[in-house]
Amino acid sequence: MIYCLNGTLLSKTPNNAVILCGGVGFNVLIPTSVYGDLPEVNAEAFLYTSFTVKEDAMELYGFSSEAQRETFKILTSVSGVGPKVALSILSIFDTGKIALMIASGDFKAFTVCAGVGPKLAQRLVLELKDKLKDFGGSDMSAVSAASSAGGASGDAVAALTSLGFSTAEAASAVPAIARPRWVCAVVVIMVSLVNSCSFRRRGWNPI
Repeated sequence: MIYCLNGTLLSKTPNNAVILCGGVGFNVLIPTSVYGDLPEVNAEAFLYTSFTVKEDAMELYGFSSEAQRETFKILTSVSGVGPKVALSILSIFDTGKIALMIASGDFKAFTVCAGVGPKLAQRLVLELKDKLKDFGGSDMSAVSAASSAGGASGDAVAALTSLGFSTAEAASAVPAIARPRWVCAVVVIMVSLVNSCSFRRRGWNPI
């Protein structure tokens, strides 16, 4: 119903923002990751939104990108995952990381999020495994290839992302290995390859 908001930012906290649009102030619930993307108070702000109607309330959720909003909708499609839990997941992980966790079956990573226990984490991975193509903003073909090649490739991608590479960049760098055994070796080799290619051209050397 409300696709996006563009107006004056009246106030902001790590959990919500109030944006004045056409004389109306909209209270928008946000992941804490969005808070850092917001401008200073009284400046112009833009958020993609998702409108939810409950029995006792109507709530508006705000996101920095369309991909983040679509991920929110996908997460809330899982039984037991409400908007509050979805926001807690998006507060910690970006869309690409969430897709990688699902593709590699890393349900334990979800348990660091508020409201997500082991059973719900496993349900997230099981129910969303077939919806990876719906995650926007990620090179899902690369993520799927890395994860399907074996657990070590998925671990290698995770290790590269921990070094500062984006999920899509890391997944594209890790080759499909038929029988991966030496995760550390894969990481070292791939970091070396990445250093000698696109990342060096960007003037950034992580090692």
